[in-house]
Amino acid sequence: MTMSAEPGIVWLASFLKSGNTWFRIFLANLAAGERGPVDINNLDERVNIASSRHEFEAATMLDSGLLSDDDIDDLRARVYQCAAGNAGDLRWVKVHDAYTYTAAGEPLLGRDTARAAVYLVRDPRDVAVSLAHHLNTTIDAAIKLMNAADGALGQRGKGLASQLRQKLLGWSGHVTSWLDQTDVAVHMVRYEDLRADPAAGFGAALRFAQMPATAAEIDRAIRHADFAELQRQESEKGFAERTSRTAPFFRSGRAGGWREVLTAEQAAAIEECHGPLMNRLGYPTDARSNCYVPATALNGAH
Repeated sequence: MTMSAEPGIVWLASFLKSGNTWFRIFLANLAAGERGPVDINNLDERVNIASSRHEFEAATMLDSGLLSDDDIDDLRARVYQCAAGNAGDLRWVKVHDAYTYTAAGEPLLGRDTARAAVYLVRDPRDVAVSLAHHLNTTIDAAIKLMNAADGALGQRGKGLASQLRQKLLGWSGHVTSWLDQTDVAVHMVRYEDLRADPAAGFGAALRFAQMPATAAEIDRAIRHADFAELQRQESEKGFAERTSRTAPFFRSGRAGGWREVLTAEQAAAIEECHGPLMNRLGYPTDARSNCYVPATALNGAH
């Protein structure tokens, strides 16, 4: 398959555990064509992550360990602008950072760096369950991170993490930082809609990113990125991006599984903090409801 698209960067952004890895594997299978399914531990890395410490140091030729997190943030915009200028084709770049600005008022990800962004969002109650497994922590600790307006990943501890600091701003802060900014055009994809109709969800995202693909190519990539296939591969040879010592990375991917796991108090802690945005995005805070509001009925969510 020959995929031709305008060169440049498209941010593939999300809070953690919202479908970003699944989307990356879909893209890898789309690129692989008939050679798929791709090895989940050997993805076509057309999708890198914006917070890579290695890539930052390679681009700046600086030892990031000698710089403060704020100094690094000041330089990150230059790194992305340089990458965008050198992009000979379409590059999807994974981002877990909230859309923030430096002390000088410049977007952390650079101004006029990317030509589009695809933002994946998921019911925060399901995020909490998946995040607890991913971080090998308790659900209460995961909820605390999701509710923390100053929450971040990759902060300095005893040693340097492989990724740079990523400000999260809490779940609501993260989502609104991307959906409400005006620097780059953004297309929101709800994880639940993607699971219900992956052809429509992936197809719309590709069209927004101006990445040509036929319906047959999209359907094949979806089959090769099916959760059963991902679980089979992880069971046989593991998954390099898995961080939990006990829980598999690809557990179930179901929408609404939180109802079988969260206590009433835990669900309430999420809904009290994020209820207004959940309602805006079509996630019911009424525990008696089992239905998500159809994406077509949402107002002001994109």
